[in-house]
Order: sequence, then C-alpha cells, then structure tokens
Amino acid sequence: MKQDIHPDYHTIKVVMTDGTEYETRSTYGKEGDTLRLDIDPTTHPAWTGGQQTLLDRGGRLSKFKNKFDGFLGSN
Repeated sequence: MKQDIHPDYHTIKVVMTDGTEYETRSTYGKEGDTLRLDIDPTTHPAWTGGQQTLLDRGGRLSKFKNKFDGFLGSN
C-alpha cells in the first residue's frame, strides 16, 4: 500500500437542523470541527413525504423566481 496518499480520517461533530448532534468519523475539516447541516432527514422531502418549506439562502430562490416569472405564461 502506498504511504501518505490517504486523507486524514478523524472525529467531527454533526449538528442537525433541529439542533440534535452526534459524533462521527469523517475526512471533513480537521479533528473536532463541527458540520452544521442545512438539509437532513428531518427536513428533506425524500424522507418527509414531500412536505418541505423552501428556505431562501443568499437570495438564490428569489433570483430564480424573478428570472423565470411568467415563463410559459404561468405565474
């Protein structure tokens, strides 16, 4: 096996959207970092049956709606 080609695998803390947290091992960040999720199984429509509130992060949703407002005659 080649030496020094594998990423560092360490423990991080994951914080879900509802505030619950757990520790796991990952290559994300560095030892002890925190990964805060925007979408997780409690909010994603694939797990909730399609009920989701869209959050506009950084104006992307508004920009999309403005760009395609009235496209094909629909509002």
